[in-house]
Amino acid sequence: MNKARVEKAARALLAMQRHSWEQGTAMQAFLAIGDMETVTAMAFESVNRSVEDGRAAVIGVTEAVTDHLSVGEGLIKACELTGNKFLREGRERLLHWALNGAPRSAEGIIYHLNSTKEFWADSFYMCPPYFAAEGLYDEALKQWNGYWDALFDDDAKLLCHMWDDSAGNFSRIDHWGTGNGWALASIPRMLEHLPNEKYGKERTKLIERGVTILNSLITYMSPEGYFHDVVDNPETFVEVNLSQMTAYFIYKGICGGWLDDSYQPYADRMRQAANAKMNEFGFIFDVCGAPSFDKSGYSPEAQAFYILMETAGCGAEENSLRN
Repeated sequence: MNKARVEKAARALLAMQRHSWEQGTAMQAFLAIGDMETVTAMAFESVNRSVEDGRAAVIGVTEAVTDHLSVGEGLIKACELTGNKFLREGRERLLHWALNGAPRSAEGIIYHLNSTKEFWADSFYMCPPYFAAEGLYDEALKQWNGYWDALFDDDAKLLCHMWDDSAGNFSRIDHWGTGNGWALASIPRMLEHLPNEKYGKERTKLIERGVTILNSLITYMSPEGYFHDVVDNPETFVEVNLSQMTAYFIYKGICGGWLDDSYQPYADRMRQAANAKMNEFGFIFDVCGAPSFDKSGYSPEAQAFYILMETAGCGAEENSLRN
C-alpha cells in the first residue's frame, strides 16, 4: 500500500461535501485505516445532523431511508470507544427508527426512499451491514436477501438498479455498475459480523451470491481493468469505481479465506486501473460522478473505496507473502 497516496485520497475525501450515504461510506474508509479520531468526529457530526425521527447525517436529501443507516457502524464503534452520552442517544434513536419508523414492504423489507415504494441496489451496503453490526443478524439477512430477491436478474447474473414494489416492475432495469459494487462490498462487512457457528449456511450463501456477480462482472472488464457505468452497455461512459469496489471484495475474500486466490490477478488489474486515475490533489477521476451520478466525474464514495481497496489490497499482499 502506498501510504502517501492513501493519505492524499483521505484528505480529498474530507474536503468533499457529503450526503448521508457518502458520510457513512467515508466512515467505513477511516475505520479501515484505523483512524478512530476521524470516525468519532464524523459520528458526532452525523448525530448533530439528526432529525426528530432519528435519522442521522441528514443534509440536502430528506426523503432517503436506508442511506442514513450507512453511518451506523461508525457510530457504534465511536460509542464503544468513548461512552459518550450524545453519541449513545443518537445511536439509540437511529436504531429505533430503523426498526420501527422506516417504511417497509409487506414482507418487512425496507424501502430506499420514503416517497416511493422502491428497492435500490444501493441499499445492500447501507442497511443490512448496519443491522449485523448491531447484532441483529436475522434482520440483516432478511434485508439483504429481500433486496436480492427483488433485484437479481437470473439471466444476466447481475443486479438491476431499482424495483418499484407498487408497480410490480423495475423502475430502472439497468445493470448499474456501482449498484452491483454496493452489493459486492456489503458482503465482507456482513461476514465480519455474522457468527460462523450459528450462521455458517447463511455466510456460504452470501459468498456464493457474491461470486455469481463477480464472475459475471469479470466478463465485462476491459483489459485495462475498467468497466462501463452500465456494465453490459458499452455506450455508457467508462468508470473506475466499480473496479475499486470489486477489487475490495476480492482482496477481502482472499484475506478472509473465503475466496480463491485465482481472482487476485483481476483485482490487481482493477487496482492498477484505479491508481492511474488519481490526480495531483488526490481525487479519483473517471468515476460515476456526484451529485447526479449520470456522468463521469468525482465522488466521495469513490474516494472512500480507493482507501478501502488499498487497505484490503495491502492485506492481500501480506497474505500472499505468508503463503
